[in-house]
Amino acid sequence: MKQTQRRFSGTAVIMLWGVVQAGAAQAACLETCSAIRQDAERLACYDRLAEQLKPPSQPAPQAMAQQQAAAEPGTISALSRHWELDNEAKRGSFLLTPHHANFFLPVKYSDSPNNTPLQGSLLQSDQGLDPVEAKLQLSFKAKAVEGVFNDNVDLWVGFTGTSYWQAYNSSISASFRETNYEPEAMLVFRTDYNLAGLRGRFVNLGLVHQSNGRSEGLSRSWNRVYAQLGFERGNFTLQVRPWVRIPEDAADDDNPDIEDYLGNGDLRATYRNGGNAYSILLRNNLKSASNRGAVQVDWSFALNGRLRGYVQYFNGYGESLIDYNHSQQSLGIGVSLTDGI
Repeated sequence: MKQTQRRFSGTAVIMLWGVVQAGAAQAACLETCSAIRQDAERLACYDRLAEQLKPPSQPAPQAMAQQQAAAEPGTISALSRHWELDNEAKRGSFLLTPHHANFFLPVKYSDSPNNTPLQGSLLQSDQGLDPVEAKLQLSFKAKAVEGVFNDNVDLWVGFTGTSYWQAYNSSISASFRETNYEPEAMLVFRTDYNLAGLRGRFVNLGLVHQSNGRSEGLSRSWNRVYAQLGFERGNFTLQVRPWVRIPEDAADDDNPDIEDYLGNGDLRATYRNGGNAYSILLRNNLKSASNRGAVQVDWSFALNGRLRGYVQYFNGYGESLIDYNHSQQSLGIGVSLTDGI
C-alpha cells in the first residue's frame, strides 16, 4: 500500500512539474513578444503564440452529428437490421433472429367463428367454437450462407408457427383448434435504387410451404414461390410480394381453390414513430367477378423493456389455413416481444 502511495505521489509530482514547466515556457514567450518594439513584428509574435496555444480543432456540429449517427446501432434502418443489408448490420451465419412478429394474444374475439370447416361434406356438425380464444405466434429465421454468389446475396431459412387456442371453451376441453406451420427458404439480394421517392433495399426470392398438419377433411396445405421487393424511406417501409402456387395433383390437393381466396400476393406497409409501430397487410385476388381478400392492421407500443403491447385487427378471408375460405372479423389484444417487418 505504501509503495502504491509513493508511486502515485511520484507521478503527481512529475505531472505538476510538467504543468509548471509549460506555464513557465508560455510566460517566457509572452515576455519575449512584449519586448519587441516594432508593432508588426510584435503582433506576429503574439499570433504565433496564440496558434501554439490553440486547442485541437473540433469537427463542425453537422459532422459531429453524422459521426454520432454512424456510431449508433439504433440508426440502422429497419429493413437493414432485419436482413443485415449493410456492413454495420451483419451478424454472421446461424444466428436465430426474429422473422415475422412474435406475440401472444390472450384475448381474440371473432364475429363469425368457423364452426363448419370440413371440406366436401354437406352435413357438418357444429364444432361449438367460442368467439373468444387466444392466438400465439412464434417466428424466427437464420442466415444459412453469407455471400452465396457474391457479397450481395445471402441465403436465409425461416420458420413461423401460429396457433389458435380455444382457451376458454370447457365444452371442447380448451383445445388448440388450429396450428399453421410455415417453413421457408429465401435468397436475399441487396439493392440500392430510388423509385417514386422510396429506396429499394432488397429483392427476396423465396420458397414457402404452409400446412396445418391435419388429416381428412380438415387438412390444408400449399407451396409457393415468391419474389418480395423491399422499400424504405425514413421510418416507413413497404414490402410487395407476388407469389405463384406450385401445382399439386388434383387427388392430393386439399384446397384447390385457395388462390381464389388468398390471392396471388400481399403488400405490407409499416410506419414507426417513437415507441409505436403501425402496419397494414393487404391481400386480394384481383378478380372483379368474385373479389375476395383480407386486411390486417397491427399496432405495437412500448410497455416495459423488450415487452410491448400488441393489438391486431383482421377482416376478410384466410386468417388461418382452416379458415382460408371463411370470412370473419377479429380483434386481439396482448403482448409481443418483436415486431414483424
